[in-house]
Amino acid sequence: MPSTERKKIHPHKFAMWVAICSIIMMFAGLTSGYIVRQSQGNWVYFSLPSLFYVSTGLIAASSVTMFLGVRAFKQRAMPRFRMLISLTLLLGIGFAVCQWYGFEQLWASGIKVAGNPSESFLFIIAGMHGLHIIGGIIALLIVFFRAFRTKVKVYNATGLEVMATYWHFVDVLWIYLFVFFLANQ
Repeated sequence: MPSTERKKIHPHKFAMWVAICSIIMMFAGLTSGYIVRQSQGNWVYFSLPSLFYVSTGLIAASSVTMFLGVRAFKQRAMPRFRMLISLTLLLGIGFAVCQWYGFEQLWASGIKVAGNPSESFLFIIAGMHGLHIIGGIIALLIVFFRAFRTKVKVYNATGLEVMATYWHFVDVLWIYLFVFFLANQ
């Protein structure tokens, strides 16, 4: 007899997907505005700092370590999980640091927030992504500290899966933005 009961999504996972859809809409609007404004002329073209390539590699690697960390957690391989979540956190912080210094390089070369509209768009779009990365790093810190707790041992993966979904999303979002900026320089 086939089951007629539908599988339900956890409310926290559903909320994360709603948030992700909202963020996608925001960045779609920002990148669309970039393209429309670019076609109106008075646009300054510039190269992205090489640190952005490094940061892209770091965030892509952090997505791999996050994936492996979730898998280790589900297998209850806690030492491996702790090592992978620590590495994910370090890679995420490394991404943020590379971004910071990359934007410092842009600033030093005369690219300013209040400069040409192309410069303003870059800083606003990447800055919004940076805020989402900071949120992800804070969530990673919470997961990190929980991984090293000794008193409570709950093997419910829902919170970790929600956090991992968000982290993978900001990874893919940065790759999209990076390719978008490279294609429009």
